[in-house]
Amino acid sequence: MSTIWVFPGQGAQKVNMLHDLPQTETVHAYIARASEALQQDVLLLDQAGSLKSTYAVQLCLYIAGTVSAALLVEQQMKPDYVAGLSIGAWAAAAAAEVLSFEDGIRLVARRASLMQQAYPHGYGMTALIGADQTSASAWVAEVYAQTADVYVANINAANQIVIAGSDAAMEQVARIAKQNGAVAKRLNVSVPSHCELLLPQAYALEQEVQKIDTQPPRIRYLSGTTARLLTKQDQIMDDLTFNMSRMIDWESTVQSAWERGVRLQIEAWPGNILTGLAKKIFTEGTVMSFQGTRLDTLIFEMHKEKDRSI
Repeated sequence: MSTIWVFPGQGAQKVNMLHDLPQTETVHAYIARASEALQQDVLLLDQAGSLKSTYAVQLCLYIAGTVSAALLVEQQMKPDYVAGLSIGAWAAAAAAEVLSFEDGIRLVARRASLMQQAYPHGYGMTALIGADQTSASAWVAEVYAQTADVYVANINAANQIVIAGSDAAMEQVARIAKQNGAVAKRLNVSVPSHCELLLPQAYALEQEVQKIDTQPPRIRYLSGTTARLLTKQDQIMDDLTFNMSRMIDWESTVQSAWERGVRLQIEAWPGNILTGLAKKIFTEGTVMSFQGTRLDTLIFEMHKEKDRSI
């Protein structure tokens, strides 16, 4: 049996998410490294006012994810796989040592700035709960034919589809969804991620990505976009660079992990959104999150899963 560490995307953020990390030397060192790389105090980013911007949110999630992995690694823990949803993929790649923590945080800052500058207001993402992909795609197509400003962005689960686009277009889709018995919930995301609206920004980021040194993953990396195992660093960097403009298929990613023998999923800090999404697939496995779980409990479960595979 195998273990996967998963890293959440936007929507998982919370006030004080960096301040609430364990107060250890490792955590303090990562916070200091992040602040030095960005030439700003990153502990100012996890406050309510700051988290209104995708810039602060993405940086906080990247830092929290990589720190979560580091806390387990220093206890000689290592998963069989990593995967991340959206910005979480950057933390997953850093955990797999495809790129350095510092290169990652500078690229995440650039990514977030490009996205925020392109869509400072009037756009975002909405979850359609109780809707399958076929229905959601049909509702989006109906509105798209009129406005061309809304897209299917995430397949989070069989009955949870996320759309992205302009506020007005998403409201039209939400009305249709509610008429068909689904629930529409506006997400705490200020940009239209995972659709072609961000393709120019992805190409701009690619210019920066080509300047850094990378290496093959030291932990197997599952793409949250394609649900495929990517083994070459160029493939992974392409996955990271363009995931802002590509649809996320998280349901298939979790299913792929299960089919590869993964029976323990641990979600990085903060939140437990990915933990909830995995429960329907990990029916005979274990899903856990850093939030609300002691570190020694996570370590115990990893040891137990490792013993099962011997």
